[in-house]
Amino acid sequence: MKLEDDKQPAGESFSARLGEFGSAVLQLADEKGIARETVIGVVEAALAAAYKKDYGKRGQNIHAQFDEVSKASKYFLVKEVVDTTTRDFSQPSEEEEVVEPKRFERQSREMNEPMDGEEVRIPRFNPERDILLEDAQQIRRDASVGETVELPLEAHDEFGRVAAQTAKQVIIQRIREAEREAMFSEYKSREGEIINGTVERVDGRLVFVNIGKSVGVMFPSEQVEGERYIVGQRIKVFMMRVDADPKGPGIVLSRAHAAMVEHLFKLEVPEINAGTVEVKAIAREAGSRTKIAVWSDEEGVDPIGSCVGQKGTRVQAVIDELHGEKIDIIQWNPDTEAFIRAALAPAKVVAVTLNEEEHVAQVTVPEDQLSLAIGRRGQNVRLASKLTGFRIDVSGAVVPEIDEEEIEKTSETLGEIIEATEVELKSENQELEKEAEEIVEKAEEMTEGAQPKKKVAAKKVTKKATVKKTAAKKKKAA
Repeated sequence: MKLEDDKQPAGESFSARLGEFGSAVLQLADEKGIARETVIGVVEAALAAAYKKDYGKRGQNIHAQFDEVSKASKYFLVKEVVDTTTRDFSQPSEEEEVVEPKRFERQSREMNEPMDGEEVRIPRFNPERDILLEDAQQIRRDASVGETVELPLEAHDEFGRVAAQTAKQVIIQRIREAEREAMFSEYKSREGEIINGTVERVDGRLVFVNIGKSVGVMFPSEQVEGERYIVGQRIKVFMMRVDADPKGPGIVLSRAHAAMVEHLFKLEVPEINAGTVEVKAIAREAGSRTKIAVWSDEEGVDPIGSCVGQKGTRVQAVIDELHGEKIDIIQWNPDTEAFIRAALAPAKVVAVTLNEEEHVAQVTVPEDQLSLAIGRRGQNVRLASKLTGFRIDVSGAVVPEIDEEEIEKTSETLGEIIEATEVELKSENQELEKEAEEIVEKAEEMTEGAQPKKKVAAKKVTKKATVKKTAAKKKKAA
């Protein structure tokens, strides 16, 4: 926005135009999501640039103060407090060129960083940018060397077209910088997350994905082999890294990163998102196969079942998003040997010998399952090694074959023997019970009309019969 225009009504004041200018910039800030304090700083920088263009001198450092409420502005000349130890007060020779402000600053920095063996040179005193300590203390008593003081400048209500263009360029540049910083902060906080995007364009092997306020790039190494990306296609991508860049935040996206599988499971499995089930390790070869180790210390929670879901719905949703990539879900185990056995599934492991110091595991599998343990092109053992952190050496061994028919016959024979034994014991128990009942009946007959001594003897017989009957029942129960 220009601060002065030929079509501007003559009676309209500068403060009114400045008020419209400030309001427009603040509105732009709200739309771009930039902090108002940042925008005020942009406005002040633009006003200072315009003032210096029309009313300032070369080498001056001018600062503007913009009041958001009254839309009024004040201007100050900023000078650094110096003394003889920080500035060279000698007069330049006629042959020396006048140093431009930016060049002066650069040369000043270079003078303060001498090469080895060179003498330290201090910058020359510039009355437009520097002020002596004695003069500065007259303005502010507590001023010290290295600080800055601000000297008020005369306010002006008119700026030329060149100054207005300078202010415009400053505003455009600063607003873009602020917008880039705002986007960088926003996306930096989302680093390591999965976001939805739309394929914006495909440039050779690079895929550019629109993720909202910015565009990220997927390099060939972060793409899944075999996947095709079409302009306009909606995809989920993993925000791998966000870097600061002069043209905007450099966002590197990925679909091949192992962490993408974990985050997809978080979206599908509430137990993982809640922390009930924990993902301990992931090994992935994008587009082909992934092994994921899960674990839970909650009683009654099945970590594998939680990830698989009812009828496999949860894991199938992840597989569909990864376009058919195979996923092996295994249970993590603090026992390294048991964990390695599970990691080599579906192969059955006969023996595991660990070398903890060198992180090497010697694994023996049946000869007929050696190829299954190694996997196609060594994929199974390679993923198991990544998952467990051990180098796994697999060897085959001849395991004695078990005749299943012989086992079945033996089982049937044992069953018949057990059944016959049960029948025999049942028969013996029945005889014992019958004999005990007869003894009890005789004892009762003897007690009828008998003398007291005979009654006692009969009772003893009855007691023995009862004990015998009880023993028979216990034997039957055993």
